[in-house]
Parts: sequence; structure tokens; C-alpha cells
Amino acid sequence: MAKKKRILLKIGSNTLTKETDNISRGKIEDIANQIAKLQDSHEFIIVSSGAIAVAKQFVKLESKRKELFVKQALASIGQPHLIRIYQEIFRELGLLTSQCLLSYSDFEKQESKTNIVNTINVLVSNNYIPIINENDTVATDEIKFGDNDKLGALTASLLDVDLFIIATNTNGIYTKASMENKAPKTIEEVNDFSVLMNEVVDSKSSHGTGGMQSKVDAISLAKQSNIETWIVNGLEDNFIINAIENKVPFTKIK
Repeated sequence: MAKKKRILLKIGSNTLTKETDNISRGKIEDIANQIAKLQDSHEFIIVSSGAIAVAKQFVKLESKRKELFVKQALASIGQPHLIRIYQEIFRELGLLTSQCLLSYSDFEKQESKTNIVNTINVLVSNNYIPIINENDTVATDEIKFGDNDKLGALTASLLDVDLFIIATNTNGIYTKASMENKAPKTIEEVNDFSVLMNEVVDSKSSHGTGGMQSKVDAISLAKQSNIETWIVNGLEDNFIINAIENKVPFTKIK
């Protein structure tokens, strides 16, 4: 059998909510349908935000403590709900899922890194799709800094994936001039990373904590491991397959 192409798909909160206040089951169905169609030739690992967004649908926490602690509590409430939604929808298509919660400190210890690689390889080889999120209850980096972009890049590098796809709410990265002219034009292919750095206009997403700068930082990490990265509009239906077939504009960083 030919070796399957390994893809790490990072999905932010803005994509999962389709820029609303609720997690979109339809978007998760869209992702599941695409993975089901590609499963004979590709294997997937998912880094998914969205735990806090899910929790906000169910509860409103009152606290006099710092907002950060409230967000950590919301993540604790929302994470099992998020995984349940993934499991229900993926199972309907015969796809098996598992939950992996990681902290940035896990990437600083060799023993932890080895355990991550071995565990995820066992899951993938047995046709399970690992769904990874930061362990927000004890760690704060994702909440404060990156909407899982950095976590996705570190995981992609550790697992030596063939392709790192960041699903966001734009058609890739736009040129600075086109943004200033309010007529966004996608940078379709990047071979010189320094050129990309000069084009980035940072903007925060409405639900996530990341912006385009955090994606460029993630690309830089993946580049150090010689991993190709795609920035794709995850709000569109069939976004993974359309990108693979070059049917939509997106940014490809070689």
C-alpha cells in the first residue's frame, strides 16, 4: 500500500462558529465529509480550538477573579461538549476520533515529546483521528496568545507531517497594498519567507485570540521543520478538497 499523506489541520474558533456565536455542526460535518472522502490517500490529525466558544452557548460564569480564570473555567466546561460534537458527527461517517490535550511544556521535555509521537502514531495507525487542543485548565498560552496556531505548528513539526493546513476566515494571506485598497488579493505562493513578513497586516479574529501575525509565526515554526503550510478559507464548504484540487484561492508556503 502507498504511504498516506499526513495532514495536520488546524481549525480556529472563527471557522468552527462560522463567525457566529455558536459552534456550527454544519462546519464540522463539512470537515468530516472531506476527511471521509480523502481517507484512502490521506491521514488527518486535527488541532481544534472552540472549547470556550462551546461553553459560552451553555453557561455564563460570574466571577470577581481575573478574566483569564473565567476563560479557563469555560474551557473546562466546553472541552467535553466540543469532543462530543466531533465524535457524534464523525461517527456517522464511520470515522473514529480521540481527544488529546497538550500543554506547551510538553514540547520542552524529550520524554513528553516521545510519548506524544508514539501515542498519536498508534492512534493514526489504528484509523483514529486525534483531536488536539491545549489543556487550557492548567495552561494559558493559547487563551492569551495564539488561538492554537503555535500549538498546531509545534505538533506538525513533532509529528513530521507532510502538510500543515491552517483553516481561517480569509482566502489565505493578502498583499498589504490590496488590503489598503480594500480589494483583498491573495498571495498564492511563497518561496521567500522574508517577502511574506513584509506583506502581513495583522488583525484579530472575532472569536479566536489569534490574528494573521500568529499564523505567520506558526508558518515560521513549520518552515524550520521543512513543512509546507497552506492558509485556507475554512468558512467555505469543501475547503480542503478544493485547495488540494486548486479550485480556490489560498496561500501556499513552500
